Amino acid sequence: MKRVWLLPILLVLCGSVLAAELVTGPGPGAAAAVWLLFAAFAAVNSPLVFPRSVAAREAQRRSAADGRPIVYWRPGCTYCLRLRFRLGRDARRLHWVDIWRDPDGAAAVRAVNDGDETVPTVVAAGRTHTNPDPAWVREQLAPDT
Repeated sequence: MKRVWLLPILLVLCGSVLAAELVTGPGPGAAAAVWLLFAAFAAVNSPLVFPRSVAAREAQRRSAADGRPIVYWRPGCTYCLRLRFRLGRDARRLHWVDIWRDPDGAAAVRAVNDGDETVPTVVAAGRTHTNPDPAWVREQLAPDT
């Protein structure tokens, strides 16, 4: 099992256990609500809410060809979620690299963040920005519209 799915699976399992306990107490309505809440948290913390990740080398190749920024991210990162949701549909236009799935991506992030795997790290026009403002990232896409 990949560690990217560990948190979502744990959330679903914990929600299931708690919901099973609530069935005998407050009732099935409360149990269903709790399970749905945990399932929603699991979905938000899974790789499913992000555009499909590519390998770091492929992202660098594509970025060189089309000029679009590269976003290095990891599941469960609240700052990555903030960036993803604030970008909306524009997020699909970026090249996303999951550093938990790609060792080269993790190494690239460590190289620019003093050895830390701080994400999101965005590379735009050859410049690196750690945890940038989503409005700034959107501006980097503006010439491409």
